[in-house]
Amino acid sequence: MPFPPVDEQLAYIKKGSAEIIRESELRAKLEKSKATNTPLRVKAGFDPTAPDLHLGHTVLLRKLKHFQDLGHTVTFLIGDFTAMIGDPTGRFVTRPPLSSDDIMRNAKTYMAQVYKILNRATTQTRFNSEWLAKMNGEDWVRLAAKFTVSQMLEREDFHKRFQEEKPIAMHELLYPLAQGYDSVALKADVELGGTDQKFNLQVGRELQRSYGQESQVVLTMPILEGLDGVQKMSKSFGNAIGIQEAPLEMYGKIMSVSDQMMWRYYELLTDVQLPEIEKMKSESHPMEAKKDLARIIVTDFHSPEAATKAADDWAKQFQKKEVPSDIEIVMVKYADVAPAGVQVTDWPKPVRVDKVLVQSGLAESGTDAQRKIKQREVYLDANLVVHPVFTVTALPFDAVIRVGRRLKKIVITA
Repeated sequence: MPFPPVDEQLAYIKKGSAEIIRESELRAKLEKSKATNTPLRVKAGFDPTAPDLHLGHTVLLRKLKHFQDLGHTVTFLIGDFTAMIGDPTGRFVTRPPLSSDDIMRNAKTYMAQVYKILNRATTQTRFNSEWLAKMNGEDWVRLAAKFTVSQMLEREDFHKRFQEEKPIAMHELLYPLAQGYDSVALKADVELGGTDQKFNLQVGRELQRSYGQESQVVLTMPILEGLDGVQKMSKSFGNAIGIQEAPLEMYGKIMSVSDQMMWRYYELLTDVQLPEIEKMKSESHPMEAKKDLARIIVTDFHSPEAATKAADDWAKQFQKKEVPSDIEIVMVKYADVAPAGVQVTDWPKPVRVDKVLVQSGLAESGTDAQRKIKQREVYLDANLVVHPVFTVTALPFDAVIRVGRRLKKIVITA
């Protein structure tokens, strides 16, 4: 198919991007691509270090799709080899190694998830073990000779660890070189990555020149903040929205983001163009704009029907104070939620809220539950929980318990 005008392509590619190194080179590549009717080779790599993707990962995937929409060839690169090294980016301690079985299990789940965004028919999926695992000792020595230790120590995380006399394992220094060599192996014209990947991406530029190739253009995307609006989206921070989460849970979490953060989500997680977003900022009510955002995202990862049902159920929960018909019911034994020392004959019976949260799966541990209570995130039958213990006068006892936007019905039995 004919490529769109270069200025139109650039505008679409630049939407939401943080930095392009260098834009003049990207323009030149796009002009040559259009003149020769040859698509650019665009890659982004993902190490399968965890089984599930969240919306933060999709910022890069969506930008890959933008190139795909414009007719270029995109490669979804699974770093099964580099995952064994462990990306040191942003870390001030060495990552524990993953087993090959864990890596391949995670890689399979990645492949099942990315096609919710990318076109399965036109996406090239590659594994970097295809070339990195075949390199012998001499190959690694020659590759390592392309960079100096002082260049590696320019990385912020390496520099900080060196200054603080914290260990830097030798294999960690190989990671940027391995990622950079991926670009050589794929002859990439453009590589995408988060802003925290800038050093590694530029290593790719240097290595391509060393191997007689034209340097790739580096395009970095912002790191998406999580539900707290502060830290980057991460399951380890408890602020992530997984792309495989149930429609209602996904919808509810999006509705919980701040009005200010909502516009950033619009820019990085939807195809709504910037002029339309600016118009919405001045003309739309924030609540209605947020509902539209939640509907768009749930539709992307589930279906329009699922988005409509999630919106209706959310409205029942939080606007009409009704309970959705498909709410999960959790049966709990009183003995599992009672304070220590309670006698069988005691009435009314005290119940520990932190234990209820753990038993119902709404908290990972007692400490996590206590933190949620202190942060005023827990509601029992729409009433904010401010005390760690409540009492019941009969068993069985049932109530709707909510933590953030997660909702379950608990039934406490004798």
